[in-house]
Amino acid sequence: MAVLPWSCRCGLSRSPGKSGGAPAPSPPDRRSKYTGQSVRAMPMRVLTVGKKRSRGTQLIVEEYKEKLGYYCDIEDTLIRSNPKLTSDVKVQIEAEDMAMMLQLKTEDFVVVLDEHGKDVTSEQIADLLGDAGNMGSLRLTFCIGGPYGLGAQVRERADATIRLSSMVLNHQVALIVLMEQLYRAWTIIKGQKYHH
Repeated sequence: MAVLPWSCRCGLSRSPGKSGGAPAPSPPDRRSKYTGQSVRAMPMRVLTVGKKRSRGTQLIVEEYKEKLGYYCDIEDTLIRSNPKLTSDVKVQIEAEDMAMMLQLKTEDFVVVLDEHGKDVTSEQIADLLGDAGNMGSLRLTFCIGGPYGLGAQVRERADATIRLSSMVLNHQVALIVLMEQLYRAWTIIKGQKYHH
């Protein structure tokens, strides 16, 4: 697999204990290398661990799924938080981790959203979409963890680890931000006026 600039496989920290936190952000490049180019519209999927979504969140997600549908196929899957109904946080994380791993296929390009991931710009998200499409993966899958984050297996499986914010975001808020950024990334690739 090729080494990508935002990939956890090229030495980015996945936990603060390993290298003192997330890497320092690099200066943002204000233009995607794919703007105006033909990019393979690989199917995307968003896996989110959580409880039933609020009606407002679901309406916004559906709106962005409709917008993204002009560019690619997109699937949204909610994995039930704490499937074993345990009070043991470690057991909860392991159960959610296993449930998410069962959703991942070998041919997926997996992007983990994590507070210790790399800061990325909207243009870099556009580059990620283009790069993943050029690597022969059949699907681009984004993983958002539950209240205690993602488990070790999903983190290890990740092809890229990014963060949407330096702040910790509720999984519903993270989902909305991600969906908007995926739409924005496609408009950047297509050279459309949505992104300024």
